[in-house]
Amino acid sequence: MMTRSLQGRTSRLTRPSIAVAAAAAVTAGVVAAAPDAKTAEPSPKLSLIAATTSVTLDSWKEDPGVYLDLGTYLTSENGAFELKVTRKSYKDPVLATQILRNGKKTTTKALPAGLVKDFSGLPDFAQISVTDAAGKTVLKQTEAFCPNNASGRVRPDAPANSKYPQSCPVNPFTLGSVWGVENGWASNTYAGYYAKPVQLAAGTYTAKISVTKKYRDLFGIANKPQTVKVTVRERSWEEEEGSGSAARSAAPRSSQSAKSAAGHQGHGGHEGHQQAADAPAAAHSGSAAASAHAAHGAPARPEAPAARTTGATPTFNVGHGPYPPAPPALPWALKKESLQRQAFSAAKVGDRPGQTDGSRRAPAAEPNAKQPTGRATVPDVPKPDLRSLPAYGITVSDGYEDVPGKDYLAFSANVWNAGPAKLVVDGFRSPGKELMDAYQYFYDAKGKQVGYTPTGTMEWDPRPGHEHWHFTDFASYRLLKADKKESVRSGKEAFCLANTDAVDYTVKNANWHPDNTDLSTACGQENSISVREVLDVGSGDTYTQDLPGQSFDITGLPNGTYYIQVLANPENRLKETNYKNNSALRKVVLGGKKGARTVTVPAHDLVNAN
Repeated sequence: MMTRSLQGRTSRLTRPSIAVAAAAAVTAGVVAAAPDAKTAEPSPKLSLIAATTSVTLDSWKEDPGVYLDLGTYLTSENGAFELKVTRKSYKDPVLATQILRNGKKTTTKALPAGLVKDFSGLPDFAQISVTDAAGKTVLKQTEAFCPNNASGRVRPDAPANSKYPQSCPVNPFTLGSVWGVENGWASNTYAGYYAKPVQLAAGTYTAKISVTKKYRDLFGIANKPQTVKVTVRERSWEEEEGSGSAARSAAPRSSQSAKSAAGHQGHGGHEGHQQAADAPAAAHSGSAAASAHAAHGAPARPEAPAARTTGATPTFNVGHGPYPPAPPALPWALKKESLQRQAFSAAKVGDRPGQTDGSRRAPAAEPNAKQPTGRATVPDVPKPDLRSLPAYGITVSDGYEDVPGKDYLAFSANVWNAGPAKLVVDGFRSPGKELMDAYQYFYDAKGKQVGYTPTGTMEWDPRPGHEHWHFTDFASYRLLKADKKESVRSGKEAFCLANTDAVDYTVKNANWHPDNTDLSTACGQENSISVREVLDVGSGDTYTQDLPGQSFDITGLPNGTYYIQVLANPENRLKETNYKNNSALRKVVLGGKKGARTVTVPAHDLVNAN
């Protein structure tokens, strides 16, 4: 079972907590004020609401700190709240534009330059202040807001499904994203995965939440702060585990335990497509079932254990990248006590057949019923455009117990599809054969298959943590010397394709809700007779190369400047619209001594992420 980041298949998170508590809280205000279509204003009306007047938050002895999921949501009426966030290149800053739709008329409104610096959401959107029982202010901070957070309808006549993607991208080389709150819906303002715990002693507090002035002025949001009573209780995982209390089902493991577990799993995982068992995204990246895509040596991002009613998590885009996933989002995956207990352990969260992050189902795409026959043709129709992103998550490792005493350069790599057509590859196995014959399919503008061509093979990978079908020759990873000549090549050249990262959802035909995001379903079983692997338009597939044979052996390399090359479609076996953008280079500088090598990763234009 592998972990993949994920996207919901048909709808975004529909939280019972919103549908019940939030709807009840705003029925009089929002529903009664629902605008008449004929008199609707051209811009949406945004409001901050609280789903409840009181919340209970836990501080764990093993991992002190409280995550401020206060149950506040941003609602959108009079139309959807939509933002298009892009950058022309990595040399250009991130820009955000509001999209205003009024019937068939669409207008745009540029947000102030510098307001949005990355793709994780609107920075400093929510202002939170907390006072203790004596009225003393003990906390004051701002948090970012991702409009694609966990969401649900606030009135029954709102659209049944939201058209917007789930979660905001975390890949440092994201190029374009779309954020939105559907008309008649509400999105959780809790920063979730991006939040840091705050230190609050057990006791009773009052939290005041408001939208900061710059966003109130920018989007015309009324200055109506929400007040929530907060009860902080101290709990202990060990004590509750020993007592057999059912309450432990919602208890998060300590951050350090989670990180260690995630790293351990990454080591045995699907060469970066690590798997885990039951939480969001990815593992999400996207994002996306808690994946233990955290690899040995890769920088681990601490989890944000949250109540299972939260779901305000960037579940898509964590992918097969170096970051561990956020906690699960929806309670349907947590109905059994055993699952509840697993939900906050990075070692036991992730994808399972038909399930990615505990909130979404991402079934595999069905291959054609039969192996193609007749003359192969490559028609003149739209084709995919495979592009490579620069490597990231770059670190030095020692080979672990596999090959001790050596130095390896580990990294994450992503190949994505800029469209305008999705990449579809079917594998077919003749009875008794070990390899599948692979075919690429082509479609006309109406989605009808109009051609195919042989494109190599698929092979079964029986290693624990893999156990799925790999498509060969999809990508190649090389370490180049300063003169751009090859020095070391990664042994990783076969891949299970899945949509782990939302790289650019602003390109033509981008699919904001791709299937094939779940490794455990996307890449077949040992007894599969056929498999379909898809890379949809706008999405990419991240693999973390952290094990010997995948990462680069740098034990005998001299110190100095090198380049990590990520090369898509290295043998040009796949048919594309453009073969000139398949290579991406990332500069690294090796230093140190054998057994203690170091790597310095300069910024890539404006992207300063290793």
